[in-house]
Amino acid sequence: MKKIMNQPEAIVQDMLDGFAFIHSDLVERVDGFDVIVRKAEKTGKVAIISGGGSGHEPSHAGFVGEGMLSAAICGAVFTSPTPDQILEAIKAADEGAGVFMVIKNYSGDIMNFEMAQEMAEMEGISVASVVVDDDIAVENSLYTQGRRGVAGTILVHKILGHAAHQGKSLEDIKQLADALVPNIKTIGLALSGATVPEVGKPGFVLEDDEFEYGVGIHGEPGYKKEKMKTSSELAKELVAKLADAFQLESGQNYGLLINGLGSTPLMEQYVFANDVAKLMTEYGIKVAYKKLGDYMTSLDMAGLSLTLIKLESDQWLEALTAEVTTPAW
Repeated sequence: MKKIMNQPEAIVQDMLDGFAFIHSDLVERVDGFDVIVRKAEKTGKVAIISGGGSGHEPSHAGFVGEGMLSAAICGAVFTSPTPDQILEAIKAADEGAGVFMVIKNYSGDIMNFEMAQEMAEMEGISVASVVVDDDIAVENSLYTQGRRGVAGTILVHKILGHAAHQGKSLEDIKQLADALVPNIKTIGLALSGATVPEVGKPGFVLEDDEFEYGVGIHGEPGYKKEKMKTSSELAKELVAKLADAFQLESGQNYGLLINGLGSTPLMEQYVFANDVAKLMTEYGIKVAYKKLGDYMTSLDMAGLSLTLIKLESDQWLEALTAEVTTPAW
């Protein structure tokens, strides 16, 4: 294992201090906690927070800033943050109008965020939440009951962050979140496993000519291994799965996110994007919004994911295209 680090057990702490140093104009680290909070002036609006295990950078801290997240909690690598860390984020983010939590569908995340919510409400802070379960690859997997939360979470951050920035109430944002999440679906594939620094070896191994559909962002098993295929063949499989899940119909408006998992060059992501674009045309789908890059990674995993969002409201498109001030968007 070769990684640019000091002690493996200190990698998250070193990363957070480095992140806060580089982006000191936008964010700061809460002293004594693994929490990144934005520096923007508080204006009495609802705060949006999210988080999870580290190793998915730039998620989630990279989306802290004006127009998106108010704070992010960074657990140990691939490990849910603890309730006390989440509580500190709630308290640091709160502007008096309540705090909304975006939670990915992993058992530890749900349990710990809910515990933190209970503690915050005991301190008089109103808290609401939504659980994102956009991964259609498998119904149940390691750490989950039901579908996993993956790259589609970023689109939830963006749309809810815009609503909060506009001054929407906690109740309004909860209603929006509940309508939004079922309209976001993701599926991905991996060419190699991720190496957790403290473990020192990949979580799974694929042969040189092999890849796997549906691998999760913590290395959870996917649904099918095959010999390596062309980009157009990979795109056809992923788009077909999403088409079935959405029951795609010609003339519908969608947004898409092509997300690198950590070690996939942008060149390859753009090749894949070209193949996806052709398929969208074949399906008669209007792609009203598109984004590509590394947003929800899995350390050094090679692979990518494809997210579609059905744009049922013009306001969702407006929110996706609105300007924000964050390190990573």
